[in-house]
Amino acid sequence: MLKKILDPKSCAECRLCCIFNRYDVWETPVFTEELCRRIRSARPDTEFVTKDGGYIFRVKELDENELFTCPALTETGCMLGDDKPFDCRIWPYRIMDVGGRRAIVIASICDEMFSRPLSELVGFLKAGLADEIFAYADLHPEIVKPYYEGYPVLLFEKNR
Repeated sequence: MLKKILDPKSCAECRLCCIFNRYDVWETPVFTEELCRRIRSARPDTEFVTKDGGYIFRVKELDENELFTCPALTETGCMLGDDKPFDCRIWPYRIMDVGGRRAIVIASICDEMFSRPLSELVGFLKAGLADEIFAYADLHPEIVKPYYEGYPVLLFEKNR
């Protein structure tokens, strides 16, 4: 989905979006039942919990320096290929609820994107990606996360 703006090779080498610490584990993606089955077939120990019609990883409480790695991550990248969860396909863009309005924000942790001019990041959204994100969120409200301070808001949804 972001191949026009992000280099897939750089993403595959970085993997930062697939590894979580105790402070960002809330950002793990929301999965469909089908994707849960696919992950469990390769990694039977993986546990999920339901979240508003979707599924997220069950993650034990992490210690200060402990990391949680997405069970779908393999030596060669994501085992789900192009069938990644929507959250992963749009990352580092995120959709969040900001004071009762849905907004698209960006995770500053992605150097590849965060180093780009703001006009380019917003322009890419206005070229059609924002419409896709908001439409998907209409069908899958479980992907809308509460606003987390520090995420720059790029675009608010037009009033519905």
